[in-house]
Amino acid sequence: MLPAAHRVTDAASFREATRRGRRASSRTMVLHLVAADSAADETGRAAPARIGFVVSKAVGGSVVRNRVQRRLRHLVSARLSSIPVGSVLVIRALPASAASSWARLGRDLDSCLTTVAGQRGAPA
Repeated sequence: MLPAAHRVTDAASFREATRRGRRASSRTMVLHLVAADSAADETGRAAPARIGFVVSKAVGGSVVRNRVQRRLRHLVSARLSSIPVGSVLVIRALPASAASSWARLGRDLDSCLTTVAGQRGAPA
């Protein structure tokens, strides 16, 4: 489970990440990353990376969607240190994620994270 400080809960953050963020995709998912302009929150502490998930009905029924989201959430929680501080990451599951193994989802997530993190310095 992701701590509450690491969750994206507002629609504006989802919208900003999907429209403005760096994008990387694989067979099972699409990642959108918006790097923080400032890595500190209003109290002066480093703002944590925030992650949101989009798992549509195209992935499957509610049981399948919830399973995919739980798997992705678990995989991301193990990789929080590799996500830039203060950034917003949105992970959109594709229909192929429903039938994919943990190992496949992990490889795809690592590959996409490497791609979007490497693009951070590139112009938008």
